[in-house]
Amino acid sequence: MARSEIPPGTLDMLILRTLAQHQELHGFGIAECIRRTTSSVLNVEEGSLYPALQRMLLQDWIAGEWGHTDEGRRARYYTLTPAGRKQLVREVKAWERVSRAIAQILNPDEQGGLAT
Repeated sequence: MARSEIPPGTLDMLILRTLAQHQELHGFGIAECIRRTTSSVLNVEEGSLYPALQRMLLQDWIAGEWGHTDEGRRARYYTLTPAGRKQLVREVKAWERVSRAIAQILNPDEQGGLAT
């Protein structure tokens, strides 16, 4: 299956949702969960992931604590904060609103819309 770019403005939502489901993950684990959940359609690159995680730490949407992976490597483990849960709700509502608007253009009703 071909990989697709993550739509602009959705990476934070994907990370927050992944942490809401898995409670605690390191960066690679977050990226891997997103890849697996989307059947490899979405791939989060390190160059996008770690700046997003840093930004979310500064916003207090996530917390990070250093630990070790099963292989003994040092890694920062991230968890969702109460502020992050609230932000996730806001992000999902915004995404649903935009998705409905796009669907109205892609699937116009019989009253008008795009001619095919």
